[in-house]
Amino acid sequence: MREAAFVKQNKDKWLKFESVLVNNTIIPPDELSDLYIEITDHLSYAQTFYPNSQTLSYLNGLASKAHQKVYRTKKEKKNRFYTFWVKEFPLEFYSYQKELLIAFLISALFTAIGVYSSATDGAFVRSILGDAYVNMTLENIAKDDPMAVYKQMGETNMFLGITINNIRVALNCFILGVMFGIGTVYMLMQNFIMLGAFQYFFYAKGLLWESARTIWIHGTIEISVIIIAGCAGLVVGKSILFPKTYTRLTSFVKGIKAGLKIVISTIPFFIIAGFLEGFVTRHTEMPDWLALIIILGSLSLILFYYVIYPRQLYNKLKNEQ
Repeated sequence: MREAAFVKQNKDKWLKFESVLVNNTIIPPDELSDLYIEITDHLSYAQTFYPNSQTLSYLNGLASKAHQKVYRTKKEKKNRFYTFWVKEFPLEFYSYQKELLIAFLISALFTAIGVYSSATDGAFVRSILGDAYVNMTLENIAKDDPMAVYKQMGETNMFLGITINNIRVALNCFILGVMFGIGTVYMLMQNFIMLGAFQYFFYAKGLLWESARTIWIHGTIEISVIIIAGCAGLVVGKSILFPKTYTRLTSFVKGIKAGLKIVISTIPFFIIAGFLEGFVTRHTEMPDWLALIIILGSLSLILFYYVIYPRQLYNKLKNEQ
């Protein structure tokens, strides 16, 4: 490519990146990362095809400024934790709302399959939940305490066990994304067919409300965050299947980093869900209004942090430019 055509094709990106460096223009972290990678790619290209040119000098200057800015601001480590949770991650997660929606729809589909299969095949619930669990629950129903399973283990042991297991499930959803996203879909299938079968089992026994108002005290956050972990796996799978203008390796590395951030963001929520399951869900005698407050509050927290707040940040950023 002739140098003039190369400059014309990429000038707008260079000027945008320069505006960030010189004028502190704010753009989403994901877009900034993309620009930086492209600038370094263009610099390598110019070094090969336009040595000793003004274009090479300009790009070299941009790359140097970016390098200096990164290392000069590295002292901000005190605020790094706050910045990640309050600004950096939510703004970046705005880019993955489509993957989040797909993960939600996949989960809803498999839940519906679990319900339908349980309704049409009497043996399906036992094949999914296991004879031991079903028999134990039937005994608890006969004793007029259908949710007694949540009272059998000590609070602290249950909290730790559930939290660790949920984080393991989230990591599996993320890691299995390397199988072109198919592994993530499989993990969602396992968990949400089970959810559908579980809820239908109590519905068939006339205990849908009793089970829902108890289970969703912790399940609202737990199930929501498994869907978000599924989103992380889909981001990884997409990075392999659709690298866009990047090499497949570069795209994969970007996908892994993005997916890992998403999984890290779920850990505090899994801890909250584990706490609720270990210490709160067992109190099946609590009034319905209190259970509803916890359930609706949990749902509001998830929707705000992963859907509403990222959009607010993005729109605020857009309006400031």
